[in-house]
Amino acid sequence: MHVFGLTGGMASGKSSVAAHWRSRGLPVIDADALARELVAPGSEALDEIAQAFGAELVQGAVLDRKELARRVFGHPDQLQRLELILHPRIEALRRERLARLEASGEPLACAEIPLLFEKGLDAQLSPIVVVSAPEALQLERAGLRDGASRQALQARLDAQLPLAEKLARADHVIDNQGTLEALRTRADGVLREICRALGVDARRYGLLG
Repeated sequence: MHVFGLTGGMASGKSSVAAHWRSRGLPVIDADALARELVAPGSEALDEIAQAFGAELVQGAVLDRKELARRVFGHPDQLQRLELILHPRIEALRRERLARLEASGEPLACAEIPLLFEKGLDAQLSPIVVVSAPEALQLERAGLRDGASRQALQARLDAQLPLAEKLARADHVIDNQGTLEALRTRADGVLREICRALGVDARRYGLLG
């Protein structure tokens, strides 16, 4: 099984691309979804986060993700502390899920990873697809989605690799400044190109080869 990478900045639209590919039958393993799974009530990771950042972050056995984000973004030492708890577990769980997909006979899968370049995971995945949107549009979308302050969102954005560097290192770029339909059309084009390059029949995902 061949595994390629999908990334992009905050609110760039990578999750919309991933959702569209899933609707076509392509398996996509989402790092954010794995992180949420790992901090489920009673989990070891949740206990470690409570010990590291304060028991008040866990109310009714549920992690206050927004408050945790407020505490770590803009504070590199705290962000690193959180990453040391979560990232090794995320990577282990991703490998486990991908192994299951390979055992089931899947020829192709996608790993959706927001910090793909930041964590050096581009060395393990090929090709790399970056979903791109201007910073002003990212902040606008994230504000509507999360309801966070512009300052908090900017801190989160600043913790990521600059978009220009991601684009320079991408094998495929999906521009997301238009409609959702346009984004889906571009995503289909990139998936078709990946299938062609890897010798996977694109008709498996409802696309003409």
